[in-house]
Amino acid sequence: MPTDTAWTDELLRNPHAAADKRTRVRKMFAAIAPSYDLNNRLHSMWMDQLWRRKAVKLAELKSTDRVLDVACGTGDLTLAFHNRLHQLSSRAGAPGHRSESPLIGLDFTYEMLPIARRKAEARGITFINGDALALPFTDQSADVISIAFGIRNVSDPAAAIREFYRVLRPGGRLVILEFGLPTNAALRGLYNFYFRKILPRTATLISGDKTGAYKYLPESVNTFISPQVMLEMMRTAGFERAEVFPMTFGVCLCYRGFKV
Repeated sequence: MPTDTAWTDELLRNPHAAADKRTRVRKMFAAIAPSYDLNNRLHSMWMDQLWRRKAVKLAELKSTDRVLDVACGTGDLTLAFHNRLHQLSSRAGAPGHRSESPLIGLDFTYEMLPIARRKAEARGITFINGDALALPFTDQSADVISIAFGIRNVSDPAAAIREFYRVLRPGGRLVILEFGLPTNAALRGLYNFYFRKILPRTATLISGDKTGAYKYLPESVNTFISPQVMLEMMRTAGFERAEVFPMTFGVCLCYRGFKV
């Protein structure tokens, strides 16, 4: 396999089964980091920002919440949380001194973080390099944990969800944004034509990517666990009131669960 290729046609039959998935995922996101935001906007027709705002709303934030955004990438969801926390703090009056950062973005791919830091400059957000499977935080230290379009890229989603449960405080909320597929068969066929035939070509042209990132994207969605399995993983980890909120005909799914 050429050194600049992360995903072959054989691996793409089920990219989640690749023994070295975590290494390939890290290499892939490092390669596409500079054009990541542009491709997100263009190929979601700017819907990705709407989906993130919906996720923030479902988190039911309080002005005093400590938020951890896992797989934060270039910081879009982290910034959406910041904007909402700022609104809540302004309404409640100037907050007192806090001994811990109220908002942390964490990503497995270091190359994403300088972009996130530039976008969030002077906003008091902490961005760190870390692994969803081994969060560098103590038990019961966050009120909200989010992960947007990242759980599918983790080598062991169930283990990540258990780790999120460990770090959340009682009363904490887990919010997971992930791609899905339209439930209507006709829409799903049209969507997959765009997703598998058009998007990989145009996104690769924009990014100059040689890792196969935009071939991985549609196949990783099509071979990922069902919403029912995701909800069962959340319940098994201990989350209560686990539910899924489909958006845009099911193209995006937002899961939410509570730690009681």
